Amino acid sequence: MTFSVHGLAVARGIAIGRAVLIASSRVDVAHYFVEASQVEAEIGRVRAARNAVVDELHRLQHEMPRDAPPELTALLDVHLMLLQDEMLTSGVKHWVTDRLYNAEWALTTQLEVIARQFDEMEDEYLRERKADLEQVVERILRYMKGAASPVAAPPPARRRQQDLLLDDTVDVPLVLVAHDLSPADMLQFKKSVFAGFVTDVGGKTSHTAIVARSMDIPAVVGARAASQLVRQDDWVIIDGDAGVMIVDPSPIILAEYGFKQRQAELERERLQRLRHTPAVTLDGRKIELLANIEMPEDAPAALKAGAVGVGLFRSEFLFMGRQGDLPGEEEQYQAYKRAVDGMQGLPVTIRTVDVGADKPLDRSVRDGTHLNPALGLRAIRWSLADPSMFLTQLRAILRAAAHGQVHLLIPMLAHASEIRQTLSLVDFARAELDNRGQAYGPVKLGAMIEIPAAALSLKVFLKYFDFLSIGTNDLIQYTLAIDRTDESVAHLYDPLHPAVLKLVADTIAACQAQGKGVSVCGEMAGDVAFTRLLLGLGLRSFSMHPAQILAVKQEVLRSDTAKLATWAQHVLEAEDPSKTLLGT
Repeated sequence: MTFSVHGLAVARGIAIGRAVLIASSRVDVAHYFVEASQVEAEIGRVRAARNAVVDELHRLQHEMPRDAPPELTALLDVHLMLLQDEMLTSGVKHWVTDRLYNAEWALTTQLEVIARQFDEMEDEYLRERKADLEQVVERILRYMKGAASPVAAPPPARRRQQDLLLDDTVDVPLVLVAHDLSPADMLQFKKSVFAGFVTDVGGKTSHTAIVARSMDIPAVVGARAASQLVRQDDWVIIDGDAGVMIVDPSPIILAEYGFKQRQAELERERLQRLRHTPAVTLDGRKIELLANIEMPEDAPAALKAGAVGVGLFRSEFLFMGRQGDLPGEEEQYQAYKRAVDGMQGLPVTIRTVDVGADKPLDRSVRDGTHLNPALGLRAIRWSLADPSMFLTQLRAILRAAAHGQVHLLIPMLAHASEIRQTLSLVDFARAELDNRGQAYGPVKLGAMIEIPAAALSLKVFLKYFDFLSIGTNDLIQYTLAIDRTDESVAHLYDPLHPAVLKLVADTIAACQAQGKGVSVCGEMAGDVAFTRLLLGLGLRSFSMHPAQILAVKQEVLRSDTAKLATWAQHVLEAEDPSKTLLGT
């Protein structure tokens, strides 16, 4: 019987094939007490399994194909860091030694302790790193239980009437259905040429979503019980555009989606022809399409997609999983330099670390509960609370600027006092480098507009900064008082709310009036549904994931900003902008 499972659309396209199920390895963990004489042996079991996983990940890194996405390498590094994290290993020792838990029980208990800390994090991207920790523990448990690799070969395909609509050979496409997928699993995914995947968990910034977009593979995440509802070898359709998985589709549905799939492939081929086409509107307006990256190794993908620079380098990725051992100046400098060199003379905008005091990477974590971390000590607030750490990052960025065009972007500013303090520290960092006799380069200074207070204080911001970057994700969340990760209110997270659009429009207009640069670097920038609206509001600089650039460029090439300006004002003035937008 045909049925559908809904989740989050994170990578567009259509995939049709047989389901390959990957069951969680943590479904059955024994819980029992051990004798005191067995403590060392239990700890040794965990240590041996952990070392085996480390060796496996090192081997995967060594054997990684040259065309593997850079996100995969970075995420494998994160797993290696988590495997050797002191909080994990010392916690396991505590539960075995003091409570006499068996090794598996101790490992899963410590996982829950650390997972609670991740749940308290405000930043969506970092909060979803809990999934990485869970996968690390699952891999250890697999070795302890003597289980095989999580990506097992599928059973022989059963032939049914639907087969004739797809392929008259035994080699039919395969799709993965899993509770979650680790970076190492994703590498197997690439090697095995799976057509797409669905996971029960995950969000738009989870590693599975990031890698899926970079590989341009149809994917749906957050589909809840998908792995329990699908049977091994079922025919499934993944609609990455709608965020839907259709199970056991009828011949008519298969034929319909087969047609959509062929159309999507033709469209992808057409988009590739736009790589070297300048992003210019019909009325001659040049539009800047920039890339968002997480690691220096992402630069080649940005260039390949036709980006004319990096509009957002999320430097916090360098700080993840350090547990107090934050990256030093030289390590950061080398990372930023690689990104600058990788962009071959194009500008690179580096955002200072966007984390909070509730993050495990924060050395100054205080005891106590953070009742609302979204409104707490995060981003620039955290940096200003730790001037030594902040100056280390500023010096590294300034030094990297000696090798190319670097723009320095400050997140979550809201007060004039914060602005003045930040700029004072930038000047102090320059003075420190002068005293050392170290070379550094000029940087343009920019601020993120992601708090309504900032969007309503543009006069102050434009006085001090060379450019502004609108972070629509947080701006929407703070404007509407919506936690987009809270399922009970997530449906109210609305990029087209009149208040949100007014703040975006006013920011663009104010920057244009003073001749200052302005870009959008949130999810709206990479969503083609909003491209024409943003163009009509006067935006000329978009920053997005590299995989989204060509689709947005196509919209740009088809647009006439002069005509869109009048229409965009109608959208702004509408009681329900979404209806006006859809009616165009």
